[in-house]
Amino acid sequence: MARAPASPSPSPHGAALDLLREQSLTSLVQRELERQIESGQLAPGAKLNEADVAADLRVSRGPVREAFRALDQIGLVRTEKNRGVFVREVSLPEASEIYEVRAALEAMIGRLAARRALPAQLTGLRSLVKRMQAVARSRDADAYFPLNLEFHDTLAQAAGNAALLANYRRVIKELNLYRRATLVRTIDHIPIATRDHEAIVAAVAKGDEKLAERLLYEHVISSRERLQRALKPSGANPKGVREAA
Repeated sequence: MARAPASPSPSPHGAALDLLREQSLTSLVQRELERQIESGQLAPGAKLNEADVAADLRVSRGPVREAFRALDQIGLVRTEKNRGVFVREVSLPEASEIYEVRAALEAMIGRLAARRALPAQLTGLRSLVKRMQAVARSRDADAYFPLNLEFHDTLAQAAGNAALLANYRRVIKELNLYRRATLVRTIDHIPIATRDHEAIVAAVAKGDEKLAERLLYEHVISSRERLQRALKPSGANPKGVREAA
């Protein structure tokens, strides 16, 4: 009796391509979910359904599952047994501790940026400050917040330390879960934050490492203190608004 021909073994090259494709999809899903969390489209406490996300993004559930794991590892979502995956909610005490870590990182960023910032980076920082000055006059929090993020990230890049930049970005992503819930109470401080940014750029441009380090540390700690004062009367944790720093 003749035997049916054996099925061809999967090609190692094909398997590698499948793995690469899966990893690429996972990265794309993760970035999109991060964007939705940062923009407030996915609010703190929102439940993420694997099947719904897969359908919305037109991918299989595997990359979504892996993206959930990655987001859990970096502190943007939490996974609860038998309940599911939720966008993380950050309490005031947790935010206070994260601010302390951010202040230490920003101080180092200021010192290194004053030593290493390139002319093009300084030009970019000055341009961002001008845009923030215009927005500050209108007290437009929605317009100010992304400019503020871009300013601090540009400064972190100017420090010229990839490990520092990666750790800074992780802390900022985590802190943004809370900062989005605070700016209505601190919106009048946007001009103060903008003046801080002007002074920081001036110190970095002069190459004054100690001054840039001190200004950035004080900028973050002052921001935390303004936030705590603003929230203390009611103890509320309003959603959908942002803090300027």
